Amino acid sequence: MQLFGGIEAGGTKFVCAVGTGPDDLRAETRFPTTTPDETIGRAVAFFREQAAREPLAAIGIASFGPVDPDPASPTFGTITTTPKAGWRNTDLAGPIESALGVPVGFDTDVNGAALGEHRWGAAQDVETFIYLTVGTGIGGGGVVRGRPVHGLVHPEMGHIRIPHDRAWDPFEGICPYHKDCLEGLASGPAIEARWGERGENLPADHPAWSLEARYLALGLTAMICILSPQRIVLGGGVMQQPQLFPMIRSDVQHLLNGYVQAPAVVERIDEYIVPPALGGDAGVLGAIALARQRLP
Repeated sequence: MQLFGGIEAGGTKFVCAVGTGPDDLRAETRFPTTTPDETIGRAVAFFREQAAREPLAAIGIASFGPVDPDPASPTFGTITTTPKAGWRNTDLAGPIESALGVPVGFDTDVNGAALGEHRWGAAQDVETFIYLTVGTGIGGGGVVRGRPVHGLVHPEMGHIRIPHDRAWDPFEGICPYHKDCLEGLASGPAIEARWGERGENLPADHPAWSLEARYLALGLTAMICILSPQRIVLGGGVMQQPQLFPMIRSDVQHLLNGYVQAPAVVERIDEYIVPPALGGDAGVLGAIALARQRLP
């Protein structure tokens, strides 16, 4: 059986693992995302150590972005206009491939997580779905007929513009590009900036959560109307608040107002908007799925 490496390249930490799938993760390491040279160097050192025991067939990288995921582009594998200090226009895939001498698959962290959920997790039985992560940022991966959506670049679902009633919520938003896009209003740092407290420290009945649910539902309603996904998987640190799921489901039904008459939305909303089955491993397992796709 071929062995694969996976890198979940996050803006806060890198997770590197070796294995074949969720039932066969043989080694894993986690370390902070510091400078590109130091962080990429630690990833290379980990995989060299693992490859000395058993060769790797390919490595997948599921990266924070924006990125260039087009293999035909001269900047393929590059993190582009990220606000992450020191990482703008950083070639991530190239140094990994050169140092380790194996094929490298590369995509956004959310497209990678979506692939992982499609292969092993909460979206195994559907072909068109959305994986949305709500945490330090908000990002979305769209899978259509079993393949991640790419086009001009890749989907940027966290930066869609949603209704913002400033009389109801005067908070300006924190996105450095758009202020009050979905990420600017509903990411983890937005919650902290608005309320002066990290989300995990707020009680379940705090008004932050009804506001959060409404913003996420507004975003999801737009995505449902555009992509018509057969399922929506919501992951990320903010979604660790269990009270959010029922509020989001109810708000989505209210906002759609009976227009979308699919039974999944009308009758089985609890099975339509769901948490990831792979939990915290969705990202690194998605990277392994990218590595598997890299081979013929």
